[in-house]
Amino acid sequence: MRVLSVNVGQAESNTHGKRSLTTAIGKKSVTGPVMIRRSGVDGDTICDSEHHGGPDQAVYAYSGDDYVWWSQQLDRDIEHGTFGENLTIQGLPEDLNVGDRLLIGDVVLEVTAPRIPCDTLSAQMQDSRFGMAFRRAERPGVYLRVLHEGCVAAGDSVALLEIPQADASINELFRLAYDLQPKAADLRRYLDAPIAERVRKNIDGKLSALGG
Repeated sequence: MRVLSVNVGQAESNTHGKRSLTTAIGKKSVTGPVMIRRSGVDGDTICDSEHHGGPDQAVYAYSGDDYVWWSQQLDRDIEHGTFGENLTIQGLPEDLNVGDRLLIGDVVLEVTAPRIPCDTLSAQMQDSRFGMAFRRAERPGVYLRVLHEGCVAAGDSVALLEIPQADASINELFRLAYDLQPKAADLRRYLDAPIAERVRKNIDGKLSALGG
């Protein structure tokens, strides 16, 4: 694996249909090393801190291979950063486990959650149906917490450290977001993994609704 691009975004207005919103989802590739901190990527803006960012979702990574796939599906080129990711990584595995780690030089990143599509992504793609297309594609990318800070640049190699004890995959958690009848045993298993706090609260709620 290697880093194809490091991407950051600034707040800007985005209009789709009758809706106007302020977002930093449209990120641009930057040159040279960029500092990755526990709080996020230097130079990047988080507009909706209720749903994005924070220590458990400090960095978002997306696969360069999935960009190729989307370009074929949409029949057009898509620039890295379009999906709002900070790191575009060539060879990122299709399904990682929560707790797996990406090692980039001194930087250690821990997988915590999948990206769930929202209206902002549809507005970014100027397609109200894109959220459903993203859901069906099951290519969500991964949110990461920063275990060790450092600088990352395009071209850096990426190593994967798999953590077999964490038995909760990104694709499982992605499907869970749409599952109206989850199994309590699965929910408890997910809670044993080092998932992002927002996801943990959601799963706690689902488990409570099932009677614990």
